[in-house]
Amino acid sequence: MKIQRVTVKKNERGLLLRNGDFERMLQPGAHWLWGGLDTLRVELCALEQPAFTHPLADYLLAREPAVVAAEFVRVELGETQVGLRSENGTLVEVLPPATRRLYWKGLVDVQVEVIDIAASAEVPAAVVARLVQTPLRQRAVAGLVGVLQVQVPEHGAGILWVDGKVERLLAPGSVAFWKFNRNVSVELVDLRLQTLEVSGQEILTRDKVALRLNLSATWRYLDVLLAHKQLAKPADHLYRELQLGLRAAVGTRSLDELLENKTVIDEVVTAQVTSKLAGYGLQLEGVGVKDIVLPGEMKTILAQVVEAGKAAEANVIRRREETAATRSLLNTAKVMEGNPVALRMKELETLERVAERIDKISVFGGLDQVLNGLVKLR
Repeated sequence: MKIQRVTVKKNERGLLLRNGDFERMLQPGAHWLWGGLDTLRVELCALEQPAFTHPLADYLLAREPAVVAAEFVRVELGETQVGLRSENGTLVEVLPPATRRLYWKGLVDVQVEVIDIAASAEVPAAVVARLVQTPLRQRAVAGLVGVLQVQVPEHGAGILWVDGKVERLLAPGSVAFWKFNRNVSVELVDLRLQTLEVSGQEILTRDKVALRLNLSATWRYLDVLLAHKQLAKPADHLYRELQLGLRAAVGTRSLDELLENKTVIDEVVTAQVTSKLAGYGLQLEGVGVKDIVLPGEMKTILAQVVEAGKAAEANVIRRREETAATRSLLNTAKVMEGNPVALRMKELETLERVAERIDKISVFGGLDQVLNGLVKLR
């Protein structure tokens, strides 16, 4: 026979085990235990950690309802229920469905709010507000792996997918969804005007000239849900349509036609792609060719053609100016032919210009030998 004394502190509870089996719960205080021929063992549990994770938890739930009611907060969730566990009024854990746990009463005020998630996957707005920015708290919330939190920006929208099906469109703001018992995801889309670049497209013209073109297009969503129901990737679909439209515009025209009317590519691509996007919830706002890159030898040939054209234009202008000058001289000669005074003034003007340029000049004849004599100017 053996007698032992056990002291249980105020922040503890004691599990008295006789031959390994639970006998009773020891409250705070000093206890004298007489085991006789049996083996007694006391396991002390600190109430600062409210979760009772002892192997005897399932036994107590099944066979000791009075002990459970007196000492524990009992949590048993169904397959379609989640629990929000709070300690002293602060949310600390999200409990998944089918959870069975015990939490000590007394030192920590433990409360569990049960929510049925069978009808809807969306987390109530009041709960979302408690989940936002939980990492900034002194104590993080456990169990958030089962919650999908989404922040939809002001200029966008969110597509809610539940079990592979489009459920609805989400407006800007903070929302959350339960991931338990279902596959939930949210795809964010930008509702603003977007730009799509189609670069490095090598296409043969009708006269077999290889061109490299870069195209830029702007587009937006008209109906987000329709676009994502009809198309797996709307932006990729638009890219392919722009490629095909560009090939149709370039491949059916010669190089000269494209160079003479550079906007024809934009017009043809816009018309073709707009008709192809009808019924898909997408709108093409504008198309523009950024660059048309010619092969090296074609650049040389075109440079020579341009140079020859400019030379021909310059020659025409020069001939036109020479003709005008000759015609002017002819008109002046006709005037002077019948007017000796004008002729004499023209001679004096010419002599003055020559004298300005030459240091010494001798004039013989002309101007009546400069008043009937030889005039020497120095």
